[in-house]
Amino acid sequence: MKLGEARWLLTLLMVAAAAVPAARGLWLDLPTTGSKCISEELHNNAIVLTDYYAFFGEDYDVNATTASPSITVKVTSPYGNEIHHKEKVANGQIAFTATEAGNYIACFSLDGDQGGKKVTVGIDWKTGIAAKDWETVARKEKIEGLELELKKLEAAVETIQENLIHLVNREAEMRGVSETTNARVAWYSLMALAICIVASMLQVLYLRRYFRKKKLI
Repeated sequence: MKLGEARWLLTLLMVAAAAVPAARGLWLDLPTTGSKCISEELHNNAIVLTDYYAFFGEDYDVNATTASPSITVKVTSPYGNEIHHKEKVANGQIAFTATEAGNYIACFSLDGDQGGKKVTVGIDWKTGIAAKDWETVARKEKIEGLELELKKLEAAVETIQENLIHLVNREAEMRGVSETTNARVAWYSLMALAICIVASMLQVLYLRRYFRKKKLI
């Protein structure tokens, strides 16, 4: 492959990778009561892989020998179906493929009293191509180097296409809702106008009868 073609493919891969939401890491300080949640809107067949770990204080040491805090983790789908539910854990992994399009919510809470210590949860949230185990793919299909990058590029393009289709469907859905709302508003406006006209006519008739009885007209 020529150098120019390789540079073009590399540029295309970088653009595709930038266009696809891949991974995000964050820390959550858990309250003593209640829970803290994160959410992400996913389309059908979106892959999610999340690692989480709880620790005391602001410093996390993987080699620490002290006891870890105990937390509860719960993930629900847009329709309230439970995707993941673990209690009394310090760390773990969430892995699922979205079967419902919409907002998925992951909530973290403390299991009882933690001695008044500050508890933080580290979260590594991956979706799409970032959630795929590319090392396993490379070993299974016996590919490496540029071939593997092209495989990632193909997956990125497919993800972009799925996202675009999802956005088009959402736009059509929202347009339908907007048109329905506008039609209802127009109908209610006509009804209100008709009621005002009828009320005005009745008022005029009443006043005419009243004035005639009083022999004012």
